[in-house]
Amino acid sequence: MTTGAAPAQATQSQATQSYVDVYVRVIHALMLRDMRSRFMGSYWGYLIQVLWPVVHVLAIVAIMTYRNLPSPMGDSTMLFIATGVFPLLAFKYISREMMKGHAVHKTLTYFPQVKGFDTIVARGLVEIVGSFLGLGVVFVFLLACGVDPVPVDIGMAITGYIAAMALGIAFGIANVSIAAIFPAWQIIYILFAILLYMASGVLFMACYLPEEAYEALRWNPLVHIIEWVRLGYEPNLPIEINYFYVLNWIFGSLFFGLLMERTVVRKQHH
Repeated sequence: MTTGAAPAQATQSQATQSYVDVYVRVIHALMLRDMRSRFMGSYWGYLIQVLWPVVHVLAIVAIMTYRNLPSPMGDSTMLFIATGVFPLLAFKYISREMMKGHAVHKTLTYFPQVKGFDTIVARGLVEIVGSFLGLGVVFVFLLACGVDPVPVDIGMAITGYIAAMALGIAFGIANVSIAAIFPAWQIIYILFAILLYMASGVLFMACYLPEEAYEALRWNPLVHIIEWVRLGYEPNLPIEINYFYVLNWIFGSLFFGLLMERTVVRKQHH
């Protein structure tokens, strides 16, 4: 019995390795197709996504400079804007593009090797890589402008940025499920994201608002996340972050999205 068990275990191990190899190749192919098809039919077009946050920061800084508005956090307007824009854009693009990626690549699921969830994973990975590359470009750009982009508390700033991406992933999976039932949600969510942008403290310090207004805005988890990142740069800010509230949003949205993906979205592919 011992002699017969060894070949069986070896066969099972080879089958598992083969499945993993196929899955990795499928995700890799989907990511490459995604990058090429979305950005002017060329991989070079991927630079648009990477460089866009820099343009975004510059545009807001130019507006604030033109209107002679001082930075409410520290001496650098660029750093203030970057610490708000980057977490928000990471969340926004990941949550939106995962939904769009599933819709665009839905026809590929007719191939037996490609599952609907694979298209979500591939688009999410493309957005995560793009977010980190964009962050690196902005760091270099700030250094070139004479601004120190290194946070006082590196762990605080990095975990805040990761929380923004995690919330984006959770919302992205939930968006896929909602859009599968209600296709118009893809357009509605774009408008919803604009409202989030205006109410998340990107262009202002929410903690300096009147208490009633601040408490109302704190229902928005992105307010906590942006303050989380900024607290890594200015530890003395009058901020008290509700980490448990943010984690509830992340895991609650993820649970809802995965449950709906399994019970609703997958049935549409069969």
